[in-house]
Order: sequence, then C-alpha cells, then structure tokens
Amino acid sequence: MKIYYNGNIVTMENLEDGSLQKVEAFLVKDGEYAAVGTLEEVRAAAGEGVEEVDLQGATVTPAFVDTHMHVLACGMNLNDVDLFNATSIEECIEISKKYIADRQIPAGQWVRSRGWNHDKFTDESRFLNRYDLDKISTEHPLAFTRTCGHVIVVNSKALEIMGCSEHCDQVPGGVVEVDENGRPLGIFAEAARPLVLNAIPEFTEEQIEHLIQLTTKFAHKHGVTEIQSDCFKDVNYNFEKVLKVYNDMQERNVLKLRVYEQCHLPKIELLQAFLDAGYRTGQGNDLFKIGPYKLQEDGALGARTALMRKPYADDPSTCGVAFLPQETLDTLVEMAQKADMQIAVHAIGDGAIENVLNAVKRAQELYPREDERHGIIHSQITDLPLIKRFKEQNMVAYVQPIFLNYDAKIVNARVGDETAKTSYAWKSYIDEGVLISSGSDCPVESLNIIENLYTAVCRKMLNGKPEGGHYPEQCLTMEEAVKGHTINAAYCSFSEDRKGSIKVGKIADFVVMDKDIFSIDPETELLSTKILATYMDGEKVYEYEA
Repeated sequence: MKIYYNGNIVTMENLEDGSLQKVEAFLVKDGEYAAVGTLEEVRAAAGEGVEEVDLQGATVTPAFVDTHMHVLACGMNLNDVDLFNATSIEECIEISKKYIADRQIPAGQWVRSRGWNHDKFTDESRFLNRYDLDKISTEHPLAFTRTCGHVIVVNSKALEIMGCSEHCDQVPGGVVEVDENGRPLGIFAEAARPLVLNAIPEFTEEQIEHLIQLTTKFAHKHGVTEIQSDCFKDVNYNFEKVLKVYNDMQERNVLKLRVYEQCHLPKIELLQAFLDAGYRTGQGNDLFKIGPYKLQEDGALGARTALMRKPYADDPSTCGVAFLPQETLDTLVEMAQKADMQIAVHAIGDGAIENVLNAVKRAQELYPREDERHGIIHSQITDLPLIKRFKEQNMVAYVQPIFLNYDAKIVNARVGDETAKTSYAWKSYIDEGVLISSGSDCPVESLNIIENLYTAVCRKMLNGKPEGGHYPEQCLTMEEAVKGHTINAAYCSFSEDRKGSIKVGKIADFVVMDKDIFSIDPETELLSTKILATYMDGEKVYEYEA
C-alpha cells in the first residue's frame, strides 16, 4: 500500500455543483484506489506503517487513454525509417540510404517507412514514386507509407516481387497510379494498398511482440496506459495471430499496456470467421479485451480520398472514395449488430459519415439492442443535421483534435469555407449531447496527449497558427478535452466503473504532470508541460529524466 499526497489531485469526477473534484490524497492497495479524500481520511483508512509518497505539488489525473490508434503500426514507425520531419524528396532519399547502411540490411530484405508528407516538400510538392525510391536502393524492396496511412509507394524491386513492374490492374475502391505509358509509378492508394502489403512477409509472433513493447514504452512516456487499437490490418487481418500474441504476453506477465482491440475485418468472410471462432465484444479482462467491430468507409482529407457528398472545392473531378458499397457496408454492420458486437467505423467525409449512420440505423431497426455504444472514428467533415443524428442514434464521436495541426491549413481549400465552418465541430457534438472521446490515430500523428489537448482547447496548429484559432467557437474546455482521454474513453470500452477517474474501487492508473493544466494559459504554457511519471496498477512504469 502507498499513500500519495501533497499534489494537485484532480479526480475527473464532478461534484454536485458541476465543478471538478480535487482531493488531498489517495491510497493505492492491490492496484486499486482504496481511499480517496483528505489526507486525514486516507491515513485513517490505511492504518499504521503505510509508505507515503510526496507529490511535491505536481498535478495528478487519471492516466490517459488513446481511443483510436494502431499499436503495431506505431511500433513499426518507431522501428522503421523515420521520414516524418523530411522536408524534401532528396532528404527522404538520404535519410533512407543512411538507415540501410547503418543497419547493414542485407539485399532482398524489405525496408519500410512511414511518415513522408509531400505537403512538406520544398523541392517538389508531389508524391514519392518508384524512381525516387530506386535512388535509395534497387536491391532492397522498399514500401514507404505516407503519413496519413492511405498511400504506399514502392520501388522497382518491390514491384518486381509483386509482379507489377510493367502493368497492374486497378482495384475497386483503390488507386494504382501509372505513367503516360500505363506503367505503374509505384503509388498504391486506399483499397490498392493490400497489393503491397500482401507481398511483404507477415510478421512473426516474436516481431509482433517486439512492436507491442516498443509502443508500450512510447505510450508510457506520454502518460498513456490504455490504447483502443486497430491491430489486425497490420498482419493482413490474421486476427488469430494477434490475439495469440496478446494472450501469451499476458500469461508471461510481460504485457504492460491495456489494449481494447478495435477488430478491423473488412470482408464478410473475415467477420464470419471471427464470429464463428466465438469472439465477441467484451471478452477478456482489464488488460486485454475484444472491443468493437471496426470498418473503414473512406480515406483521408489530405489525399482527397475522404468521401464527400459534394465534389472537392479544390478538385471538382472527385468526391473521394467509398471503400465499401452501401450494400456491403449494410451487410457487415448488420452481421455485427446481430452478433452483439460494438461497432466503430472510420469515416472522415460527410458522405462516409452519412453512409455509416444509415447502415447503423438500418441494423438498429432490424436488431434492436440496449447500450450499444457504437461510434464513428474521426467524424471530421460534418454539419449540424449529421451531428444531431449522432445523438438520435446514440453514437460516440471518436475525434482526433491533433489532426488540426495539419488539416487547419488545408480543410478550407479542400471542402470550402461553408463546410469547413461546421467541421471538426467538437463543441457542437457536446452541445448536442454527443459523447466525444479522443485519440491520436498514431502513427498518423504523434501519441502525445499534451499536443492533443493543446489543439483541442486552442484550435491551433502546434506553431500557434492561425491567430485566434481555427473557428474558435469550437474550442473545448480543458475539462472536456481531458475527459475525452479519461472517463469518456472508459465509457467507450464499457469500463467507466473500472477506469477513467480517481475513485475508490477503480484501477490505479494515473499520470503526474509538472503543471496544473487546468489553470495555466494553454496558449503559452501547455505545450511545455512534462509528464513526470506514469503509473499503472499503482506501479510506476515511467519516470521523466531531465
């Protein structure tokens, strides 16, 4: 047992007057909060001889939860060529060549990267292509994923392995870019990405565990102890292998991250196999649990593959991409609803959001259930009627405030001022009674909760622009933003009685910060806030080193 005291302890519970509860101390026993209140009350509950930890005025909240990101892809990003900060095609080439040379990667072995963004390139603002990657290596097959995750570029060696050196058929819902002679440029977008991924050797169980461990350490550094993660797609939807690794790690007591698996299975036969194997939402324990059935209905705004109801303002030739025809989407959602699965669907454009709401409404009418907690991941391009439908259908909005760090400079051009004004409308969701939870979609953006909080409450990019904020009427309060990563996040995993606040009987996962994020000026002080320590089950799993 340990008593923690002398800190700014914010429980994230609300008092009768609506204010956030603050307490003097709490007691941790057997990984749970055993007493919460005044120091006198907590000492009385603990008895004699209990160790006391002086928090020295630091701020304590429940540990953070990221309600949508990718554990394995994050680990891959930490392990692979890092191009997130590359500002030119030439820099991408030089960083990658050095990576291969430094690691002495043998010829024939696949080399992967994630993070390049052509919008940052100062030499040529275009996608990488096979010829750029050939300058890195013609002996190693290369697969470089754009930061959004919706475009993969490969070199000639990879195309050779894929059997696509001279020709490649188009894929429904995908894009295979070719030159004027019909020769593949090595650029595969959206539903065409599996052509690349299926050519790369599948991760072994040992490699999967290594990626989980990399992400775990990274998460703890940012105060995160739970991730609601889409892992299946990074192993070509081999869900049995992923589940086996997580279960084996639990048995060996080496899994130090809570995971609520968003089960991405985009085909009828995959979902049927999953259900036939007996898997359902809620199976598992406080450490690893089967979460919602996950689908993806569209792409991304940056690549103009988010599905819009109207053509893009800056490219009237396209409305984006629907990954699933409405009939297929309806069938998959119906199957999940009938099987008592929670449902969470990626939808960024207003066209995709409308498709998903229609599919869920249809399934709800066919198979009514109580307390479903279905949701839409990203929920970006909206208007008020769509937001009202979230409330009518009891849908959760899984939002990523950090997306504004990039999207604030493109959204008006992409969708026009009128639509932009009603998009990323987090405050409107709350005003309409819709529960919002928050995530990073890491590795699309960094798993840095402080940065997510900044963009949520300031509506600005991390460089402080635009002046006054991007439609500042949609700013969240700090309380609303933190709840998105704590008690609201726990609601998404049906675990608000076990997690998400500092309360007797709940799991003792908490984070210690050097600043009172609820009282400081977020514009000037929030981004320099440090995570001093992260605790999981009352045990310290991370400590800041100056």
